[in-house]
Amino acid sequence: MLSDAEKICKEILQQQPKHFDALHFLGLIALQTNRAERSVSLIGKAIALKPDFADAYNNRGLALLALGRHAEALVSYDKAIALQPDYAEAHNNRGLALFALRCHAEALASYDRAIALKPDFAEGYYNRGTALDDLQHVQEALVSYDKAIALKPDYTEAHNNRGNALEDLQRYREALVSYDKLIALKPDFAEGQWNKSLCLLQLGQFKRGWELFEWRKKLHKPIANRSFPQPLWLGQQNIAGKTLFIYWEQGFGDTLQFCRYAKLVQARGARVIMSVQDPLLRLLRQMEPAIRLVGDKEKPGAFDYHCPLLSLPLAMGTTLETIPSEPRYLAADDRLCAEWATRLPPKRKPRIGLVWRGNPVQKNDRNRSMNLAALLPLLHDDAEWICLQQELNEEDAALLARDGRIAFVGGDLKDFSDTAALIELMDLVITVDTGVAHLAGAMGKPVWILLCYNTDWRWLTDRNDCPWYPSARLFRQREIGNWGDVVNQVRHELDGMIDRGA
Repeated sequence: MLSDAEKICKEILQQQPKHFDALHFLGLIALQTNRAERSVSLIGKAIALKPDFADAYNNRGLALLALGRHAEALVSYDKAIALQPDYAEAHNNRGLALFALRCHAEALASYDRAIALKPDFAEGYYNRGTALDDLQHVQEALVSYDKAIALKPDYTEAHNNRGNALEDLQRYREALVSYDKLIALKPDFAEGQWNKSLCLLQLGQFKRGWELFEWRKKLHKPIANRSFPQPLWLGQQNIAGKTLFIYWEQGFGDTLQFCRYAKLVQARGARVIMSVQDPLLRLLRQMEPAIRLVGDKEKPGAFDYHCPLLSLPLAMGTTLETIPSEPRYLAADDRLCAEWATRLPPKRKPRIGLVWRGNPVQKNDRNRSMNLAALLPLLHDDAEWICLQQELNEEDAALLARDGRIAFVGGDLKDFSDTAALIELMDLVITVDTGVAHLAGAMGKPVWILLCYNTDWRWLTDRNDCPWYPSARLFRQREIGNWGDVVNQVRHELDGMIDRGA
């Protein structure tokens, strides 16, 4: 039908090149068929002919939003609202542009205005919920999602976000009910299946959790969905005498946590080729000489089967009770340890390594990371403090220089082999949920991990130990966003440790 409409519009424009309705409608068709650049051009031409038509500015904003040109989209929505102040949809879309620009409070105000103008606006309530979520007003976000669902019972995205909000509130069983409702509505909704898998894994229900974890390959932005002519191995075939290609798929921490499975596959008689991110290559090459390591851009050569790294727990039938919890499966290079020892001041007190921020592009970084200022009350005069982060933002760098108690050597860290050597020289590592937490745990180094209220699934719930890393202790937020309480818990334990001379 769209192709017929497009044909008619083009015929009209051949006769009347300045036909506003044909240009505008053709722009809408282009937007609906994922040709946003063309949509912007066509609707722009229509606006030039009729600059007082609010719908055209709103629709051009949608096209600009699809192109990621969020600031320009905001200007377009503002123009639509100036022409038609009671335009609820334009207020809602303005909120989307502001949200994309990370102006969450302003986005919330736009959604509130849209809802005030149109009280039965399900999308407005849904978007309001996402803004509240990002502002860590999770209970209020849940109310908004409930309102969206009441207005639109088959609103799968709202059911999905409702489940996420319930998880954020540690109401995991209720979250599973929400995911089940949306899956009943739309069984092929990959995000819902994926989120359900994460919730099950967090509850330690590994069998079903690993099975649903495979839905990550069908997400809007697929994970681990690499295609090869060789078959995927998920444990069904006898792998003895065969070559299995294992490849990394997510963050550094994931690779550090799950690379241990390469040795388990090898123990089944397989030859293993494993692709890892380049910054991990030098470190992981010492894990097991018989495992062939390749960088992330290298070709693996011939193999019989392939498996993404985080599908190995499914292939190996891992349960909570059978987690391969080898106390130490990675080690630092002795030569690098000696080099790093010369870069640190002479050791007179216990050395403690610190990490308070992760990669800012990680989806949950706003929750898992903390400001350096929040960590400073932890510092004890009877310890030496070393920053294990490779980079600092301007705010933290300035505070670090003013405070003077934490030594920063990150500029000399080339890759994770250097980080491992530095960790080896520590008596204790204290870190938020980052790759360093996994590296220290994999090395068997005492590591205290500071966790946000709703943790990543791998840390499970309600426990201060970690079955993946026997040397780890977990310190959890008791309320959303409250790092002060976590720091107090750690300081208390640290006082005891130093008083005992540990």
